[in-house]
Amino acid sequence: MERQAWLRKIPKTDDVLHQIKTIDDMQTFNEDFIKAEVRQVLQELREAILTGEYSEDHPQNLSIQQIIKSVQERCQQISALQLRRVINGTGVVLHTNLGRAPLGNYVKEALWDVAQGYSNLEMNLTTGKRGSRYDHMKEILLRLTGAEDVLVVNNNAGAVLLVLSAIAKGKEVIISRGELVEIGGSFRVPEVMEQSGATLIEVGATNKTYVRDYEKAVTEHTGALLKVHQSNFKIVGFTQEASVEELVSLAHSHDLPLINDLGSGLLIDLEVDGFPAEPTVQQAIEAGSDVVTFSGDKLLGGAQAGIIAGKREWIRLIEKHPLTRALRVDKLTLCALEATLVQYLDPIQAKKHIPALKMMTESVQNLQQRAKDLYDQLQSVNNDDSGIQIDIIPGSSQVGGGSYPTVQMESRLIRFSSSLENIPRLERFLRSQSPAIVGRIQDNALLLDLRTIFQQDYNDICQAFLAWITLQNQE
Repeated sequence: MERQAWLRKIPKTDDVLHQIKTIDDMQTFNEDFIKAEVRQVLQELREAILTGEYSEDHPQNLSIQQIIKSVQERCQQISALQLRRVINGTGVVLHTNLGRAPLGNYVKEALWDVAQGYSNLEMNLTTGKRGSRYDHMKEILLRLTGAEDVLVVNNNAGAVLLVLSAIAKGKEVIISRGELVEIGGSFRVPEVMEQSGATLIEVGATNKTYVRDYEKAVTEHTGALLKVHQSNFKIVGFTQEASVEELVSLAHSHDLPLINDLGSGLLIDLEVDGFPAEPTVQQAIEAGSDVVTFSGDKLLGGAQAGIIAGKREWIRLIEKHPLTRALRVDKLTLCALEATLVQYLDPIQAKKHIPALKMMTESVQNLQQRAKDLYDQLQSVNNDDSGIQIDIIPGSSQVGGGSYPTVQMESRLIRFSSSLENIPRLERFLRSQSPAIVGRIQDNALLLDLRTIFQQDYNDICQAFLAWITLQNQE
């Protein structure tokens, strides 16, 4: 009987709609859209009552005011843009969950210029005839990599899939067991290879693979040798791997191509900045690799893309494959990637202008000064009643994005700590703001790493912290 009484109290759809029409903030929404959300809210109430989940203190009580509030919240949530800006305080430069490499202002200017109207995406303005969208990238990529030809697709996994499909479908591809890596989203190289139609031939052991292991596996069914750079993990200790030069020599002696999947796509040597040796794209090309694949949004610091560079005969074969159409990139990706690549014409300036490289190479002294600047601004809005202590502590950052997996970069962090049980609440609050602020909790403290925070983020961080203090004072 109690459930029936509650069901009878649910207002009619028309009564709710009648009152909503008098609310100014709801006038921007389409009437059919509002009606659908009203019906959804009322249906959820009925289901909660019938299943026994409803009680007097249920979040959605039966008053028409509360129902209207729920409808308003649903309409605003659905109509709001879900992909939004985040301030990255995690210290992970290439944070996959946060969009990997941030892009510089040079991309913003170029992107809007192309995006707001029409472009010469597939038109040759010199001849007035149809052109190729891939031509826009070729000159700059050939200059930077030393390759004979290049092709750009939508991501590096797609690049590997396309290369294997075009070169080795129905054939065997030889790879070291120590290079059977898992990439993002739990996808594994063997699974990608399987989709290409190539047959995987594993050689060697997990920690040691010699050239002779590859040579023993070559048969008349072999279509290519594949080397996958261990960019997201390291095997240390009792190890051995065949060099690119050795594999090129072996492959060419059997008239086979060597496919070299570099993954992270480093274009400039970072050893001078204290990073361990990492093969660059240029080195892979110079070593004789027939096809090299790498990402656009990792160490390269640009938009998500899979770049295929190498010998002209193989690139032309790959470009004609039907999958090229399915994996092609759009004008926005090409524009953002080209604007990033131009920065590499001056490697010194690239480290200053490309955000990911600038973050990775920023000095501890500069991070200390930036931490002090943000600390001073936060302290200016903090007060004794907040229960939050703020200080600067040393810490470490990571490159992320499956790059330099063993590297820890010394950094400076802002620490929010408290004797009260409110640090998790502060973390959730900051994450709910616009822009969202994402840090990490460690030892019951919220940490924001300055290495991945832009100077223009300071004001948003302080305003969000002030909003949290104001909310605490009201409770």
